[in-house]
Amino acid sequence: MKELNGRELAGFIKERQVHQVATMQKKPKLLIIRDSDNPVIIKYVQLKIQYGKDIGVIVEDYLAKNSADIATKITSANQNPEITGIILQLPILEKNQTDTLSNLIAPEKDVDGLSDHGDYDSATATAINWLLAGNDIKLENQKIALVGRGKLVGKPLYRMFTNSGYHVNLFHHGSDLTKLNQYDIIITATGVPGLISSSMIKPGATLLDAGTASENGVLKGDISNEVRNRQDLTAITPTVGGVGPLTVACLFDHIIQAALK
Repeated sequence: MKELNGRELAGFIKERQVHQVATMQKKPKLLIIRDSDNPVIIKYVQLKIQYGKDIGVIVEDYLAKNSADIATKITSANQNPEITGIILQLPILEKNQTDTLSNLIAPEKDVDGLSDHGDYDSATATAINWLLAGNDIKLENQKIALVGRGKLVGKPLYRMFTNSGYHVNLFHHGSDLTKLNQYDIIITATGVPGLISSSMIKPGATLLDAGTASENGVLKGDISNEVRNRQDLTAITPTVGGVGPLTVACLFDHIIQAALK
């Protein structure tokens, strides 16, 4: 069974980015807006801050008081020429405000690809495509299942795959997950720890886990341990270091592109 590790691919991209940023007279700046101290959110914010330091991009972490404060900060950042990119770190506490607040981000600064009108595709969805391509996993003539229809993964990947003519179905809350055993490639991003059990997966399947949650202070993915212990799969992402490193690399690629425009 092949491990779909994104760290090595991300390392190559990072080396290129270091050289790109070094040639810029004005360093790009990323603003991260969040309204929570959830351990998962903090972990990913810290990863982005460190990555920015490593390649020379300035990263500002802003903790908002509420949705109104988020809206004010986004509006101000849109007008600030010093800020190259803006991220609304999800999930926010008022989840019903996610679309409204995401769509406030100026298209040219929406480096995470969250809004309906941004200049960039979803960083996480793009990272999954990079991971598949980097490991020579072909999508043609494969039955693909997407579990979860969130803004970061499910929805944008479904659009990308259908536009490419791939055979893809979207599973969401209430779907019969036992039917996943009919699929060759399964990409999951629900944030429900251990949701994907072994009985749902056929031998030879390829699994990518982009779901993240905190359970008793430990980061968990959607794929259960019983699935990870199987040896009859074609490929699977590791618990840590699969999609995540490439998502961060893609995000900073977008920031550099935005700064070069």
